[in-house]
Amino acid sequence: MNTAVKIKLSVMMFLQFFVWGAWYGQMSKYMFTQLGASGDQVGNAYTAFSIAMVISPFFMGFIADRYFAAQRVLGVLNLLGAAILFFLIRVDDPGVFFWYILAYCLTFGPTIALTSSIAMRQMDSAEADFPIIRVMGTIAWIVVTNIVGFMAVGDQVTIFQIAMWSAVGIGIFSFFLPDTPPNPKKDISFRDIIGYDAFSLFKDRSFTIFFIGSILICIPLSFYYAMANPSLTDAGMTNVENKMSLGQVSEVVFMLLIPFFFRKYGVKWILSVGIIAWILRFVFFGYGDADTSVWMLYLAIILHGVCYDFFFVSGQIYTDNKAGAEIKSQAQGLITLATYGIGMGIGSKLSGIVTDIYTVDGVKDWTAIWLVPAAIAVVVLILFLLFFREQRIVKV
Repeated sequence: MNTAVKIKLSVMMFLQFFVWGAWYGQMSKYMFTQLGASGDQVGNAYTAFSIAMVISPFFMGFIADRYFAAQRVLGVLNLLGAAILFFLIRVDDPGVFFWYILAYCLTFGPTIALTSSIAMRQMDSAEADFPIIRVMGTIAWIVVTNIVGFMAVGDQVTIFQIAMWSAVGIGIFSFFLPDTPPNPKKDISFRDIIGYDAFSLFKDRSFTIFFIGSILICIPLSFYYAMANPSLTDAGMTNVENKMSLGQVSEVVFMLLIPFFFRKYGVKWILSVGIIAWILRFVFFGYGDADTSVWMLYLAIILHGVCYDFFFVSGQIYTDNKAGAEIKSQAQGLITLATYGIGMGIGSKLSGIVTDIYTVDGVKDWTAIWLVPAAIAVVVLILFLLFFREQRIVKV
């Protein structure tokens, strides 16, 4: 892959995640402050993303991959998404807002897989080239959340305006990306998309425990994405978006450490540490305060790298090694569908319900709210410690 192509793909990844980072973590604060939304309405808005993540593999498998050049599909989806955001920024009713954000997520969801597909099909060695290009997405998230933080617009409609114009930018840029033609001979069936052949992995009890645990741990993950920003704001922290970007910095650092820990300690240890980190961060979120215990809030943010990388990235490695060459793609698709679709969908809805339960006269009891995902993470930890049996697979 020549340098010009690598630069184009890096810019593509940067712009796509710039769009995502502009609104995703801040949407809950915007809905609470500007739309007067309830916790349930905020949870519904985040559930829209999970709905899109369930639908997008079918769109990719049955339409995009077989009939259209991927870079053109990416451009059209981003421009269509920008058009939807143009109308969304004019909505002031949280109930109506859900339908617009659902429509937008249906255009945005497939772009995550499309950017990866476009990049990988241009590479001679995905193992060597993809991490360098993919990390630009994380850098973009750090950059845009810091922009939002420095502008102090995390609770303003500006977050969607930034996303809209960024979507226009990548929408136009996509048509200048390297050609990634369709593959009409690619015969993808319904069973391929749902990962039917990967169901054979459930014969292994440990993989079944891992699969169930992955769904369950995505429930606390959804609490974090939906409620961390307004929680930190209510705790008295200023420039929340800037400080939350430390979580992405941590994510990059710990991602680099995964191969070492994976080889030295094995998958059960690393997954368990990831779950323990989830428990600790929710306790810190619940009891931290900007005036008396701000260190708890910073630790809760920085633990994101351990929480996400040690469970989800290591889980992808575990799945890849467990599945073998023939069904590894289906196995990864099955895990993605279960986590980002089912797990995060349940978590998003539940986070809103729990927030409403512990809100009295407009005041949220964040300690009680955060102890709920902490308790769920404890259940997952017990499940792993008692029933997960590791077979040392050290290839990463």
